Order: sequence, then structure tokens, then C-alpha cells
Amino acid sequence: MSDAAQPTAAEVRAAAEAVKTALDRHLAAVEGRTGDDDTGVYEAFNALAAAAEAYDELLYDHYDEVTPFEIPGADDGLPPYAGPAEPHALSVLIRRDYAVAEPRRLVAQARRVADLDHDEDGPRGTAAALGVLFGEYEPDEIASRHKEFGLEEGDSTLWVTAAGAPPEPGEWLAAPFEQADPERIVCRFDISSVFDDDEDEAAEDDDEGDRDAEGAAAAAGAGGGGNAGR
Repeated sequence: MSDAAQPTAAEVRAAAEAVKTALDRHLAAVEGRTGDDDTGVYEAFNALAAAAEAYDELLYDHYDEVTPFEIPGADDGLPPYAGPAEPHALSVLIRRDYAVAEPRRLVAQARRVADLDHDEDGPRGTAAALGVLFGEYEPDEIASRHKEFGLEEGDSTLWVTAAGAPPEPGEWLAAPFEQADPERIVCRFDISSVFDDDEDEAAEDDDEGDRDAEGAAAAAGAGGGGNAGR
């Protein structure tokens, strides 16, 4: 950012005052809460989060300083949390991707399970084999033994979402993932090879920096020896 575009000290001060005002309003909304789904609390929370984020940006741009504020969802692109402050129910949404790396192994494992169940025909294709294996084993066990079943892991994610009350039995079975509201995500955990690549790149950068430092030290040592010889 150029000097002309940088915020002024007055703008930073105004942003700080906005945070104080938003903080007071949030506390007042919490104190006057009418229930777990009080929209006033959600709106005050979002206003406080927005004010804190704006202040943090201006403070950094003008003073090169940061705040200890951590806005839920800011790191992973999620909107600010707007669910109940004290959830009485939750939903855990899990997605795990696999590639069928070894179809013959997959079918063989499924046929072994079917044979144990005295099904003489057994599955003959990968779709039927997947039905047998996921019907026999828990998803967590398949995740830990995926190579045995001829599967290769892809990305996976786990979302913990808050609810005001447990849904009625069978209420969401027709569309189980349709009501996943990003604003009610309490926390999420992602696994992807992309993160491994990022870590490898960071490690490579560190190694290059170390090599550069070692090279500079060796050059300095060589130069020092030459001077001493003269």
C-alpha cells in the first residue's frame, strides 16, 4: 500500500471507538437475550466481528501492529459464527474422498466378506463391492484400513455445526446435507495433500535459506583465511 493510501491516525482512532461501541452493544444484547436463537445477539456478534476486523486492518496498515482478536471463520473463509452461544444440540458432517486405486483388491475383499456371510454369488463389480464393505465396516475403520481395500485417500473434512434443539427423527434423512449452514459451524478440520505441499515448499525455502547462510559463512571464512595469510 502506498503512503497516500494509508489510513490516518484519526481513522485508526475512529475504528477503535467503533470497536468499543460494538462491544457495548454486544454485551447489552447478551444481557437482554430472549432465547438461544435471539437474532439481536447474532447481529451484535457480527457487528462486533466486522468492527474488530476493520480496526485490525487499519492498525496494521498505519502502525504495522496487530491485535489479539481472532474472528471465527476468518482463517478458512467461513462467515462469522452466528449460531447459539450455548448449543443444546450439534451435527457432525463428515466427507471423505477416495479413489478406487485397486479395483481387483476391492472386489476380492468384498467377496471375502460375502463368503463369510455365506453369499455364494458375492459382489462382481466395484459398486457392489463398495456396498458390501461399507455395510460391513464402520467408516472410521475403512479410513484406517483403506489400503487393504484398494482405496487411496483424497481430501476429507469434518464440520461441527450447532443447533438450538435436536431435529425430529427422520426430519432430514431425505436431504441430509442440504441444511449445512456455514454460519453455524463451530469448528472444522480439513485434511488435504495441498497442505503437505505447502509444508514442503516452506521446508524447501528454509533449507535454501540455511544453504545460503552456510555458503555466506564459508565464503566469509575463506576470505578471512586469505586476509590472515597476507
